[in-house]
Amino acid sequence: METMTTERRLGVVGIVLAEGQEVAAAVNGLLGEFGAIVLVRTAIPLHDQPASIISVVIDATTDQLGAFTGRLGMVPGVKVKSLML
Repeated sequence: METMTTERRLGVVGIVLAEGQEVAAAVNGLLGEFGAIVLVRTAIPLHDQPASIISVVIDATTDQLGAFTGRLGMVPGVKVKSLML
């Protein structure tokens, strides 16, 4: 039987995405899908590189974090790192 972690913790997710409307649309779609765990979202365009950075503060279980970052990591052109506090 699989156990589910129910303790919610604060975390930070760093997302680097390559330029492109498809990449941005996919990431924004996932941010909307997981909107219940998102507390703050900040986007920073990198003017000297063809990329953008999005930082997200979440309030989630480790299972929710894994589902969110796993889906983000499957999007071509996206790199993601997370930290639970």
